Amino acid sequence: MTGPLHVAFLWHMHQPYYKDLVADRYVLPWVLLHGTKDYHDMVQVLEGYPGIRQTFNLVPSLLAQIADYAEGRARDGYVDLTLRDAASLSDEEKVRLLTDFFHAHPPTMIQPHPRYRDLLTKRGPDAEPERLARAARYFSAQDLTDLQVWFNLAWVDPTFHRSDPTIRGLVDKGRDFTAADKHALVERQRAILGMIVPAYRAGLERGQVELTTTPFYHPILPLLCDTDVAREALPHAPLPTAFRHPEDAEEQVRRAVRYHTDLFGRAPRGMWPSEGSVSEAILPIAARAGIEWIATDEEVLRASQRLAPPAAGDHFRPYLLERDGTRLSILFRDHRLSDRIGFDYATWDPEDAAADFAAALHRIRRSLGGADRPPLVSLILDGENCWEYYPGDGEDFLHALYRRLEADPDLVCTTVSGHLDDHPPGDRLPRLFAGSWIHHDFEIWIGREEDNLAWERLRETREALAAFAAEPPEGLDPERLRMAWEALYIAEGSDWCWWYGGQHAGMLAEFDALFRRHLMNVYERIGLPVPDALEVPILRQVKEVTPTRPGADFVTPEIDGRVGSYFEWLPAALLDMAAGGGGAMHPAGHRVARLHYGFDAANLYLRLDLMPDAGAPDPERIAFSIHFLAPGEARLDLRLDGGGCTVRRFERADGEWAERPFAGEAAFDEVVELGVPFAAMGWRPGGEVHLFVRVLEDGGERERWPVQGYLAVHLPDADYEAARWYV
Repeated sequence: MTGPLHVAFLWHMHQPYYKDLVADRYVLPWVLLHGTKDYHDMVQVLEGYPGIRQTFNLVPSLLAQIADYAEGRARDGYVDLTLRDAASLSDEEKVRLLTDFFHAHPPTMIQPHPRYRDLLTKRGPDAEPERLARAARYFSAQDLTDLQVWFNLAWVDPTFHRSDPTIRGLVDKGRDFTAADKHALVERQRAILGMIVPAYRAGLERGQVELTTTPFYHPILPLLCDTDVAREALPHAPLPTAFRHPEDAEEQVRRAVRYHTDLFGRAPRGMWPSEGSVSEAILPIAARAGIEWIATDEEVLRASQRLAPPAAGDHFRPYLLERDGTRLSILFRDHRLSDRIGFDYATWDPEDAAADFAAALHRIRRSLGGADRPPLVSLILDGENCWEYYPGDGEDFLHALYRRLEADPDLVCTTVSGHLDDHPPGDRLPRLFAGSWIHHDFEIWIGREEDNLAWERLRETREALAAFAAEPPEGLDPERLRMAWEALYIAEGSDWCWWYGGQHAGMLAEFDALFRRHLMNVYERIGLPVPDALEVPILRQVKEVTPTRPGADFVTPEIDGRVGSYFEWLPAALLDMAAGGGGAMHPAGHRVARLHYGFDAANLYLRLDLMPDAGAPDPERIAFSIHFLAPGEARLDLRLDGGGCTVRRFERADGEWAERPFAGEAAFDEVVELGVPFAAMGWRPGGEVHLFVRVLEDGGERERWPVQGYLAVHLPDADYEAARWYV
């Protein structure tokens, strides 16, 4: 071809919704940390290259969280831990620092900083809790203070290391930080997040960037419309009970367009569907919202053309989708070149990487000699996560790339809408395959055991909410119902299922817990009981918790609230909460220290040892609850007072709790003891009982044991004693 090759970069900026709406608190810090490292510089760098035009896709839920931090509304546990006086940290908090405050790519974010590197060396590579508990003994208060600062500093973009006086002063100081240093750093983090939206707005106003959107909480739109659409690419995949709510997909898109328009003063013309996920069903939804173009991966184009052999370079042009009077343009990303930036060039010399990229574009240009209109190479990729693997946050690479592209007359960097205005699509696509930018299917989000269970929990929660909303009780505060729907829409986001189904990464348990918390918030906002099933992690590896000490034999204690002898409970299994049993430790001041559990041929026995320094529980405010998840949902609610222990038994049927007589024994004096007959609970010999313990304060959960998952009790059958007899 004789004309220039048009190149459209679309940088996708997104983070999951980390805020617990009911607690009004951020559970994970990644909006804050990526906000200080990735978003501002990605658009700011373009000021030095006026010939480069680009498209940035900004997810509304990310923008809303950035605003929370920038405007001082965000309550974040990681910020609180940063500001804590290191000399007053509990043992648990020290372990958490040594676990979470090294979440940074070591070669590019830790090793370049001598003090941060030395702290990692002192901690060691083993992040197992027991190992870290030992290592924490050797960390002084100053070591921990320096770690608090360096974790946050490492997540600040290098441009601020040079240009911001406060940040530069901390980097130059390097160590021996003070409380004042920490407060100054947190203030600068907030200020940096406040620069992000104005920087994008300025780029938009000078015509150098186009800003586009994604459905508000980043859901997989085709699956919201109908989860069975996954069979188009995966015909034999096991799928959950169908979830079909195109009205939710429409709401997520409509909200996104409205939020974007209010924030930037003009409506988005384009939309990157979450994860490039498309189907025929989403086209009228996007068109009704005023969207003019969408994009996905070239593999979706290949799948859409199965009945017609693809032509060479066919994904280097836009297509027109015409359906029942609606029109949308669609682009297809160049898979290989986009991934070169996302995954390959991080280890290259920046100049060599830029030269390789430009050479690849010229090869495309030469291969399209007969094109009748300027081809468009669409480069669409994550605009945040890849940079932590580049030295210097990718700054040298981007400068090398933009210098080369701006100086090359045969390569024109354009916005997507700018190209479509000048060169509207001339080819129609009669059929759009249902798939995403990952293997042109939805396997990451549905079809595996954990993913399917997540969809089942989402469907059950939505059905409960819809039924409640159809006939709300008189006097219900409308804000509570609004927040319930908001929590549901958050749970529809793609990120939760991304981490299920065999993905391997840190903080999986935290993502799982946050997804379930969003669903719990739906029930709590409208006053419905939270199903016990939501207390159980969806992640397979954390469902059944191993006790601190397994059971050894039958146990038949006297239920009198006192420990008669050392041997009375010795054969029982033990979960030692004071030592962090169940996967984590609660904050200081928790009520339960240990849980013993065992059985004889006819009864399950439970013993709760309370913390000796916690004081006597106020029966008006403090309650204990034993929850049974299997073989059927039931619970025993306990109230303790000086006169002993009162027990109420409840069973769950048809979504409601119904009280039933309690036929067992209970006592409280030194400890809490319970005897629960198998027959009275409907448990069969040889079966399995799943349970956990909750401590409630003023009706809300104070602690839970095990912290995640459940304890499994394998009930004895008629052959139990014979099978265990040996000489």
